[in-house]
Parts: sequence; structure tokens; C-alpha cells
Amino acid sequence: MLCPVCRFDNFEGEDSCANCGADLSTSDVPQPLAEYRGTILGEHLFALGVGEPIIVAPALPVSEAIRTMHAAGVDCLLVCDEGRLVGIFTDRDAVVKVAGKKLDAFDVRDFMTPDPVVLRSEDTLAIAIHKMAVGGFRHIPIVEGDRPLGVVAAADVFRHIAASLG
Repeated sequence: MLCPVCRFDNFEGEDSCANCGADLSTSDVPQPLAEYRGTILGEHLFALGVGEPIIVAPALPVSEAIRTMHAAGVDCLLVCDEGRLVGIFTDRDAVVKVAGKKLDAFDVRDFMTPDPVVLRSEDTLAIAIHKMAVGGFRHIPIVEGDRPLGVVAAADVFRHIAASLG
């Protein structure tokens, strides 16, 4: 354990520094995490310039969903029922789940990820990165209540961070 006064490397569990005698008994007590609001990771999600999401109905045929994604140049579609987010359909779903199936025989609801992990508009880039890393996601919807406002893509987050760092 490093002494906070002289930086001497003491044995773990020592109550005082062997070098300067400083009190170490409270040095290793965990402190509550302060909310992070740094310059880049503390920015809110809309700093990314998140646009309007493309929303589709659960009953949309998968073939039409893939055509929609291709035509719009997007990697995911938000699936909503009566304006409420019920799922997300991504390019990964199209490749992994749909490949080899007869597209006209299935709807988006058959392959979407139901009840996706979401972000709130007040969340920061740090929260988005954390949720993406923990869940292995590349896209996370931003919602207010259960109404979609946009989608955060991992590529957008990292592009924004790289641009901010210069």
C-alpha cells in the first residue's frame, strides 16, 4: 500500500507508514464513487448528434426490414408497437439469426432483440460505453419513458471521442 504522504510502498494492512509514520488506517477504506462529469466522457449523448431513429412495426416482414436498413444506410431499426419501444433489429440479427431462412415467411418480431437495454437522454457517454462494454452491444436506443428518441452506436461514440482528442 502506497503512503499518501511520502509514497513509500508499505505492506498491505499496515496501520502506519514504515518510512514516515503517517496514518494508513483510513487510506484503503473505499470511498463513494463521485459522479463523473469530465470533459469528454461526461458529455451527454446528444453531443454525438444523434438523429431520428428508423422505427418499424413488429409485423414488418424481415425482407422489408433488411431493404429498409440497406436503403437508409443504417445498422439497426427500432421496433415499436403503438409508439412504445418493444425491440431492436440490427445488422447482426440479420446475419446471425436470419441467414438461411426464407425471409418472406418471418416478421421482424421473430428475430428482433426484445426489451433492449436502453439509455436515457440525461445519460453520459461514459454510461453508454459502460452499457455497451458490459452487454456486448453496438447499438443502444435512447428513450424517454418508453418512447424512442434515437440510437447510440459504438462507432459514433468512438468517432466523437477521437475527434475530441484531436
